[in-house]
Amino acid sequence: MKTKLVIIGITGDLSTRKLLPALEQIISTGDFDDLSIIGVSRRELDIDNLLASSLGNTQLSGCISGFSMDISNGEDYMRLKDFIALGDNEQLLIYLSVPPVATPHIVEFLGQAGLNMPQVKLLLEKPFGVDLESARQMIDHVAKYYSEEQVYRIDHYLAKEMTQNIVAFRGGNALFDHVWNKSAIEKIEVVALEKIGIEGRAQFYEQTGALRDVLQGHLVQLLALTLMEIPRDFDWNDMAALRLEALNQLQPADPSRAVRAQYSGYQGEVSNSGSLIETFAAIELTSNSPTWQGVPLMLATGKSMDRKTTEVRVYFRKNHEAQTNRLIFKIQPYEGVEIELYTKKPGYDREFERQRLSFEYPEEIKLPDAYEQVIVDAIRSKKSLFATGNEVLRAWEVLQPVQQHWDMNSSDLKTYSRGADLYTLI
Repeated sequence: MKTKLVIIGITGDLSTRKLLPALEQIISTGDFDDLSIIGVSRRELDIDNLLASSLGNTQLSGCISGFSMDISNGEDYMRLKDFIALGDNEQLLIYLSVPPVATPHIVEFLGQAGLNMPQVKLLLEKPFGVDLESARQMIDHVAKYYSEEQVYRIDHYLAKEMTQNIVAFRGGNALFDHVWNKSAIEKIEVVALEKIGIEGRAQFYEQTGALRDVLQGHLVQLLALTLMEIPRDFDWNDMAALRLEALNQLQPADPSRAVRAQYSGYQGEVSNSGSLIETFAAIELTSNSPTWQGVPLMLATGKSMDRKTTEVRVYFRKNHEAQTNRLIFKIQPYEGVEIELYTKKPGYDREFERQRLSFEYPEEIKLPDAYEQVIVDAIRSKKSLFATGNEVLRAWEVLQPVQQHWDMNSSDLKTYSRGADLYTLI
């Protein structure tokens, strides 16, 4: 089936940094010759200049065209529909690469223009709301025009190669499949840390904060992948339902088990001396699942930390303190699996030394970028790596007690120095 991909916001940062390079890689495989791209912009668009500035020499020039319109004018969407000229045997992907505040209006105009036929798929970027109520309103609003089957909510962490490998590692290796439960595992940590600060994104961060930006979506989804049951007859098409089942077992977050902090100098960067926005957030969750009951589940994210890393850390129960017990899924910047081991130190003495048994892809293997995976899966109608509306709502439900507590209390906001270590804050 021929695919037409419309990118609304083709000249924006996300498109030029992520979508266009991803599309270039997809086209270069030779497997998607029936894909054509329409870039939508407010201003007259010079496609050749856009591609040259973003990619240099590219194979995209022959399959991409531009369309200028006022995205706040409903009549322009009728012009867009005519320009697309979708055939009966074609599918249409509409990617909203726009600020979140613009999404509801664009969805409404698209629906009113009839760009919501059964062969249309709508790709939405996070954040999906800023709290439970706004997320529910957004989901209900989109549902007026598009069925849940047509909506592809993008959490690019789910599409990372190593994230998918969490499922493969757990389900495909008997050594770990048998011990993936509370009897063998002491605690789980899911962390996403950055060395940089907000890097000029003052307006965005003042509206968002660490909990909404990373923890609510990315880290909760990584936790769901780590906790979910993997049946013997596992089918990737069932993964969203399995993640939701794991999320439904989580107890609402206890504000007394949550930490928020702000790095020194943040208020000057955003020109707001009274800002209460957290640049670090950590919560400890528990699950009612018989498999995980009593196991502490820690999620943490922060800016201006001592390192850049996104990891899932699994700690196995020790029989004594002289044992190693940590398994790490490395999501970024390096993708791999690492197990800490004690081995005998070479030599005549009977001494142990800590070593690391690790798996990383060979350097010559180029892993697909998450946005390549997202686009390809949307073309192929594979939804396992996209968040469902129920998952989004459940994640907000779990975090709602902490959000409400932080909204009403300002005294528990800590301050930390740039380059802080995670464990000094929790």
